[in-house]
Amino acid sequence: MKLRIPKVVTIAAVAATILATTGCGGILGGNDTKTSDSGPIKIAAVIPLSGSSAPTGVYMKNGMQMAVDEINAKGGVLGRQLQFDAEDEACDPTQAAAAANKAVSNGAVISVGGYCSGATLPTLPIFSKANIPMIIPAANSQELVNQKLPNVFLINGTGTQQAAAAVKFMIKDGVKSVALVDDNTSYSKDIAAQTKKDLEADGGVKVALATSVTAGESDYSSVVHDIMGANPDMLYWTGYYQEGGLIINQLKAAGYKGKIMVADGSVDASLIEISGGTNADGVFATMTQTPDTIKGAETWIADYTKKFGSAPGPYSTQSYDAVRVAAEAITKAGSTDGTKVIAALEGIDGFQLFSGPLKFTPEHTLTNGGFQILVVKGGKFVLQDTLS
Repeated sequence: MKLRIPKVVTIAAVAATILATTGCGGILGGNDTKTSDSGPIKIAAVIPLSGSSAPTGVYMKNGMQMAVDEINAKGGVLGRQLQFDAEDEACDPTQAAAAANKAVSNGAVISVGGYCSGATLPTLPIFSKANIPMIIPAANSQELVNQKLPNVFLINGTGTQQAAAAVKFMIKDGVKSVALVDDNTSYSKDIAAQTKKDLEADGGVKVALATSVTAGESDYSSVVHDIMGANPDMLYWTGYYQEGGLIINQLKAAGYKGKIMVADGSVDASLIEISGGTNADGVFATMTQTPDTIKGAETWIADYTKKFGSAPGPYSTQSYDAVRVAAEAITKAGSTDGTKVIAALEGIDGFQLFSGPLKFTPEHTLTNGGFQILVVKGGKFVLQDTLS
């Protein structure tokens, strides 16, 4: 299960569930959390290591571990070694809250995780209450930003920025009508709603259909019927690859001839496999940089491949950078104290990431989301348009 948080389930409700099931009022973070000023500096990552999003979680974990090992080989941070603690959240809100509590209990001083937005959201108040800074490398729902928590920083573009990139490409590609389909999750609905809003404001592309599906099902013939009936030039699917692959498969079987574009949650080799045969050929995607689309990343890719025995995938570079940003902030702060590290993160200006020099906006997001357009060719996602 990936992002399965119903709209009506609030962050507080998930946190309350954790408290109720544990019967321990003090387990939700807590200002009394003690962190040591000696020994290893503990960095936590709450990411999916099981479930259908586990392949992406492994890319993230490996990227983080690679950065930790490199920093430790150079002497660590503040004369101390980094200690990496990866906790599995399986893209499930309740499991994510439990994993965040465990990370806090383990003595984490900073968090570098966050993939599924619905699972990341309930971890925010836990890390916030413990005054632990969060550097989120992949999750990008606008709801993360809307919490306005001072400890939360995104080094991935937001859903609003992704929608803007999608609309820019639709107009550039001559699309006249589009069907918007989401999976009823925070991340997916966020992008679809903002895309619809942007399209209606521009007026150049008609929204022929805007609907939602339930994630986790095996038959999407109903929405396929609706899409065929709307007859759009393009389908923009904003959910994850498991359901996206099934919808593409069933659309092609139904004779759909229009274009298809997917959001970043569907950028994974599994989408191509699930869609079947060559059905995914020509499918576009809105996505931030992947290792293959980063100029000059050849040596990094080779080092990663040598270390882990397979090539890096989506969000491996962003996760690598999240650890580097964490180390930079602790170094600048001269301390692991959360308040001082947050101030250091806010003061970062020009620190070089794969995506370019880093400087956070007042909302703790990137000024430029860095979204580009990929396309499936020869069984893999390749760069189609930088949108620059």
